[in-house]
Amino acid sequence: MTEDTNAAVLDLPGEVGVVNVGLPLFAAAIAAQGRPSVQVDWRIPAGGDPVAVAALRRLSGPLAEQVDAANAEVLRRLDTGVPMLTGMRPAREVIPGLGDHALLHAGPALTLEEACDPLRRSMRAAVVAEGWAGTVEQADALLVSGKVTFSPANESGGVVPMATVMGPSTPVWVVELEAGGVSAWAPLGHGSGDVAWFGRDTPGAIARLVLLREAVEPVLAEALRDSGPLDVMSFAAQAVAMGDDVHVRTQAATNLLLRHLLPSLMASEHPRRVEVARYLSTNHLLFLTLAMASARSLTAWAGQVEGSSVVTTMARNGTQFGTKLSGGREWFLAPAPMVGHALYHPGKGPDDSAPDIGDSAVLELVGLGGAAAAGSPAVGQLVGGLAEAAALTAELERVCVGRSSRFTLPTFGGRGTPLAVDVRKVVEHGITPKVTTGILHNRDGSGQVGAGVAEAPLACFREALLDLDARLTRR
Repeated sequence: MTEDTNAAVLDLPGEVGVVNVGLPLFAAAIAAQGRPSVQVDWRIPAGGDPVAVAALRRLSGPLAEQVDAANAEVLRRLDTGVPMLTGMRPAREVIPGLGDHALLHAGPALTLEEACDPLRRSMRAAVVAEGWAGTVEQADALLVSGKVTFSPANESGGVVPMATVMGPSTPVWVVELEAGGVSAWAPLGHGSGDVAWFGRDTPGAIARLVLLREAVEPVLAEALRDSGPLDVMSFAAQAVAMGDDVHVRTQAATNLLLRHLLPSLMASEHPRRVEVARYLSTNHLLFLTLAMASARSLTAWAGQVEGSSVVTTMARNGTQFGTKLSGGREWFLAPAPMVGHALYHPGKGPDDSAPDIGDSAVLELVGLGGAAAAGSPAVGQLVGGLAEAAALTAELERVCVGRSSRFTLPTFGGRGTPLAVDVRKVVEHGITPKVTTGILHNRDGSGQVGAGVAEAPLACFREALLDLDARLTRR
């Protein structure tokens, strides 16, 4: 060897580390030999789908400045909007055009034949509670006759949880977002146990619907008039710091709300106020639908921004999963997923599970639910520990535009929760939002059988991406 070659050899480092891009097998082999290695998490963009890659090239290239500007405005609206709870009223007084024999359900539109078992049972319960039929058998016949219409709550400016089906007399929370001139609503939650939103059509479930209409609504409406408008997300922000994800766990938020309303509730002279108090004291998910209405007002305001790649609707009807983008009007659909990472009730399991259902995934779009998993021990229980819950939040962060300034996680370095899901990043990385949710029985009407995490299907996000690309390139 020449003198120059010897010098080069002598200059080699004594310790060598490896940065591996691609198959983790190579990094693992180096680590097994006790040598330092770093694995770069890299995959082919959009799974190598040439149509999606071409759309990404345009939306993240020539069109990027336009899309990013729209996304910044969407992020601002989601992060700074202040939804105010202004009252509780019957749905017929809040929802324009709601017919006398009309029902509203979660998710995209579907036919009666497409409705899953829990949703159809909830339809029957709603028909009997409204007084349109005397029995669930008569209610089913009325549904089949076509004399009762049903449509998505999302198309009427609201959201409903799980298998909830609501009629004109259903009490709804009314939320106003002054900055955007937007109002939104969601029904008063049924509580736990023998209830219709869990897909039950029993006498007890129907009686609960009547109780909400005849007693709980007037008591809560009076308390809200006495207290004045409430900043809903301020309660949610406090609750996140106390361990709620404000989706599968809302105990802290519910307690904060009831504490605020307690003086007005105590002043009630309603003859059924003790029944109302019993309902309130056992309904640890009371805040859930209020948070959903507030989230719906934020996504509605954000949805007014044209040309954004941010997702502003995610909803499931138990048969299909649907999504929309800001500025878009069209639903993009895929089959509703099953719920994974599940914690089942004793004696129940995957064979008993219905597909994911409900409009509550709107919470993941405003920085709650799976976005706040890292700070919630309850979510940790579902997924195998707080480290796994933190991984859910960190993964969602990879496909979001930014972080929330109001929902911060003390156990996650004080970071804000991921906010504004960007469909470009979702399709590029193949990472979809994860939704913390309950699980209903798929056939026997026994109600909730567990809770877990549903993974949104990628196909509907891909179609939304292609639609955005087509809309912007036509301009």
